[in-house]
Amino acid sequence: MEAAALLSPTATSRSPLPLLSTAPAAHRLHVLLPLSGRRRRLCLRSSPRPRGSLGCAGDCVVRSMGSSRERGVLVKTSSSSASVESATQEVGAASSGEWSGDAIRRRFLDFYAARGHKILPSSSLVPDDPTVFLTIAGMLQFKPIFLGKEPRRVPCATTSQKCIRTNDIENVGRTSRHQTFFEMLGNFSFGDYFKKEAITWAWELTTKEFGLPPERLWISVFQDDDEAFSIWHNEVGVPKERIKRLGEDDNFWTSGATGPCGPCSEIYYDFYPERGSSDADLGDDSRFIEFYNLVFMQYNKKDDGSLEPLKQKNIDTGMGLERMARILQKVPNNYETDLIFPIIEKAASMALVSYTTADDAMKTNLKIIGDHMRAVVYLISDGVIPSNIGRGYVVRRLIRRVVRIGRLIGIRGDGHGNSEGAFLPSLAEVAISLSTEIDPDVESRRKSILGELQREELRFVQTLERGEKLLDELLDEALSSAGNNGGKPCLSGKDVFLLYDTYGFPVEITAEIAGERGVIVDMKGFDMEMENQRKQSQAAHNVVKLSVGNETEIVKNRTPFYAESGGQVGDNGFLYVYGEEDAKQKAVIEINDVQKSLGNIFVHKGTIKQGSVEVGKEIDAAVDAKLRQGAKAHHTATHLLQSALKSVIGSETSQAGSLVAFDRLRFDFNFHRPLSEEELMKIESLVNQWVSSATHLETKVMDLQDAKNAGAIAMFGEKYGEQVRVVEVPGVSMELCGGTHVSNTAEIRGFKIISEQGIASGVRRIEAVAGDAFVEYVCARDNYMRRLCSSLKVKAEDVNGRVETILEELRTTRNEVSSLRSKIAVLKAASLANKATTIDNTRVVVENMGDVDADGLKSAAEYLVDTLEDPAAVILGSSPGDGKVSLVAAFSPGVVKMGIQAGKFVGGIAKLCGGGGGGKANFAQAGGRKPENLPGALEKARDEIVAAISSKSS
Repeated sequence: MEAAALLSPTATSRSPLPLLSTAPAAHRLHVLLPLSGRRRRLCLRSSPRPRGSLGCAGDCVVRSMGSSRERGVLVKTSSSSASVESATQEVGAASSGEWSGDAIRRRFLDFYAARGHKILPSSSLVPDDPTVFLTIAGMLQFKPIFLGKEPRRVPCATTSQKCIRTNDIENVGRTSRHQTFFEMLGNFSFGDYFKKEAITWAWELTTKEFGLPPERLWISVFQDDDEAFSIWHNEVGVPKERIKRLGEDDNFWTSGATGPCGPCSEIYYDFYPERGSSDADLGDDSRFIEFYNLVFMQYNKKDDGSLEPLKQKNIDTGMGLERMARILQKVPNNYETDLIFPIIEKAASMALVSYTTADDAMKTNLKIIGDHMRAVVYLISDGVIPSNIGRGYVVRRLIRRVVRIGRLIGIRGDGHGNSEGAFLPSLAEVAISLSTEIDPDVESRRKSILGELQREELRFVQTLERGEKLLDELLDEALSSAGNNGGKPCLSGKDVFLLYDTYGFPVEITAEIAGERGVIVDMKGFDMEMENQRKQSQAAHNVVKLSVGNETEIVKNRTPFYAESGGQVGDNGFLYVYGEEDAKQKAVIEINDVQKSLGNIFVHKGTIKQGSVEVGKEIDAAVDAKLRQGAKAHHTATHLLQSALKSVIGSETSQAGSLVAFDRLRFDFNFHRPLSEEELMKIESLVNQWVSSATHLETKVMDLQDAKNAGAIAMFGEKYGEQVRVVEVPGVSMELCGGTHVSNTAEIRGFKIISEQGIASGVRRIEAVAGDAFVEYVCARDNYMRRLCSSLKVKAEDVNGRVETILEELRTTRNEVSSLRSKIAVLKAASLANKATTIDNTRVVVENMGDVDADGLKSAAEYLVDTLEDPAAVILGSSPGDGKVSLVAAFSPGVVKMGIQAGKFVGGIAKLCGGGGGGKANFAQAGGRKPENLPGALEKARDEIVAAISSKSS
């Protein structure tokens, strides 16, 4: 299996660079990384798989250096079920029904566990390695051991690793094997066993455990690896004609220009052995699929390029779970395995189509949806939230592709009756249900995943509709222009940049839609526009003068300031610049924020209040102690709040976000309903009980696993190193936290919940105050109560009763006033009955009733329609004040029988007054915000009702 890596480039909030490099060819970034089964040149751009690259599940865009042979790309699978059946009918001693994806995974891990391997969990899709963008290979978590930077903890291990690769995203759904998310099964030896055991066990697993026919298996070895060739032929028994010697570009792994390296060997499955061994090409995707790769790390490459044997020889292997499932389940591609197909079936049902009878284009779209949904579910579960930079852009891009394709194939609504709802959560439910065996944490994060997907989809639909409309117009122009000039239709880089910069329309979706209509995209022009924007931004930055009044950002070699992280805001304070000779104060900078950048660089943001600043000058720093104390009190109170929540509403609730400010705290948590007043009082009481207990806090640095074993709570979505800081309130709370805290809970002084509300589906938010902010809040509320007692002339304990009495008196008075107004309106209406006109035996009243309110207007209309003989039509309007318009239409049964409906009629009239409304066929009300248009609207109403009655009568 091929392994490669992505470096995350620095990106602005608008930059899509982590996925699509728009740099010209001469400026592409090429790096050698220790993550591949052979030496590869990594090209950060999106393109079809190039010549010389090895096909693998969701493989990266990787060019071989000096490749001497070609490998084709399978771009279309056979639609003949007969050919597929013949290619797979001999697979496995067991039936395909016994080989679920979960069963294959378990069989692999158990096989190696029985041979002394420690089963280790999959690492996160967000790697600890800063040189790697996402986890793209099973060996990544062991890279420090292979490179000799860390000692081994076990002699050998086996894993099923979650992996993400997005460079070949355009091939997903179009070939039989490309995926963005996949599982890599692997067995690893850290100086324990080597080539012979790795080869013989791989063969035993493949032919005995999985039951693949030996005659269908082909082997590749490095051209100079006679040892591996001998083991395969002489000890395993593979015929020489089914063992291919390949060159360095294909079958030699290196960690870089120097360092550990070695040959590798791969096992291929032959779907069509009847074609014989003569001139067989393992790169023929229509016949072969590589499913198991064995890397033998046996050399150290020196500076002069020579190789010397390693003292500790290692083994790194990878088997694509989806590929093995495809073989054993006898299906034509990875997507139709039970690992992905349930998602495809759900998408098909929501689109009201059948996958089995769908055409190739529909199947491709459904495959893309199935693949991408797995990827986004696992990425969000591992804490990658959609955004415009870095890993967040990977998630956002995948989500947006699914949304667009889903709408394209006809998915409308959430699948539960809401036609305007998001459909991604319904698909994600299926993906989550398939996750139990690989990552149990996904199920526990279900609510967060579904909520994030719903929010992202609904936000993007607005962008999609706005951008698609403009894009359609631009594509029409491009096609029209090309037709007139006889050239090839092209969307200019300036237009692509306009869509991206002004409308937020992703450039890759622009390219996809344009391609579907046969229009090419001028990416060079887009690159130029992006570069111009960057230059303009840089030029603006270069002319800033660092003097009094300027806002500035300062980086110091060390600092006492806390930078915003873990939900806690950055410190405020002052920086003082002094002269080198006279020690006089030369400048004062007021710091109002501190942020982390590029890992652990603290950027102090503030305003120069006095003097000027130069790079290299010594600075004294002073943190605002009062504000820092406020943050400390609120941060420790946040920990206590989480413990109280778990105690009162259940331990299953978990943190979904937080804000620790100087004057308040905000805590978001997963819960399905609002909290009752009683529950809030219990939570508040618990926290204050812990505050008053005056407990000393304990902080310590521990190994991450030891901290988790001790019960420390980790923040969802946060990344932690091997060593973590644990903050404990003994007997109450233990959390992984790098923030500032009080030394004793008594410093919190008091805790008060200000509000509790829902902010998203399944997510609630509590806002509260502690410390000085708590005292200020309580004092302010006490002052309000004193003034209220004075106004009402009652004691504090009698305020509620007095307010209830006043409210009841107010309700009674309002009802009396409303009743009087209705009676007055009816009296006015009585005089209007005499003004009714007769149109073809139908009595019609259309009048302006002045300042009568909506209730009075309703009473008047009901009175008139009851008073006048059937058929009768009454249309009344008024301007009750505050720039409002009220309209009502009441039609007798005779008018309704004519087909004239009050609801439709009054709605059209209301639009003339800047409003709208509707109702039933016989009675409807409407409103508006333009009382100056009421007279004209009533005149139009008169004309239209007369015309309508006349036309029905004739």
